Amino acid sequence: MSGGARAPGRAAGGFTLIEVMLATVLLAAGLGLAFATLGAASRSAARGEAIARDSERMRAVEGFLRARLSAARPVAFGLDPGSALPLRFVGEPERLRFVADLPDYLGRGGPYLHDFALVDDGDGVRMTLGLGMVLAGEVVEETAPRPPDTLVEGLRGARFRYRALDETGRLGPWLDRWPASDRLPLLVEATLVDRDGRAWPPLVVALPQAGAQIGEPMAVTP
Repeated sequence: MSGGARAPGRAAGGFTLIEVMLATVLLAAGLGLAFATLGAASRSAARGEAIARDSERMRAVEGFLRARLSAARPVAFGLDPGSALPLRFVGEPERLRFVADLPDYLGRGGPYLHDFALVDDGDGVRMTLGLGMVLAGEVVEETAPRPPDTLVEGLRGARFRYRALDETGRLGPWLDRWPASDRLPLLVEATLVDRDGRAWPPLVVALPQAGAQIGEPMAVTP
């Protein structure tokens, strides 16, 4: 029998409102999950790049400090006005000065005073390096002195410490100030803390020429 009644239910080729809404919700959820995954991946990549940059900065700064301190020589760069002794190493918590030869590739061969300073500029601590040519036990005054170079900035804190033999011939305690400016210490330590509070690995450098200084070995006490 032709033209019979159509069975009740969904019209051929169509969707109910509930099915359309369900599909829309599922599509939105899928897009949200995809964007969340993409965002997490982007943030993870950004964190990885930031960590890599920070690690490279640490290696560069620590490598430079180690190389310069290892090259320290017991060469005078002035006289102590109080004792009239030659100044060969001046060490304080936020500043240290010594003489070392600059490599020729820097275009400044010969002995130069290295003046490392920790400067708090109100927005963090930065480490700077000033250089001055040393001749006949004095720093040569330049007509157009070059300002100190910034080695690292954006630190929360930093400090230098020094160590030598005690009266028994053993390594003494770490000192915030080096008391014997006419001699090199055996060890120098630099500790740096990033703005976020993350401490850099402590850098301890031995000064090879500390044992080749003029005169007999001398125990340094605080």
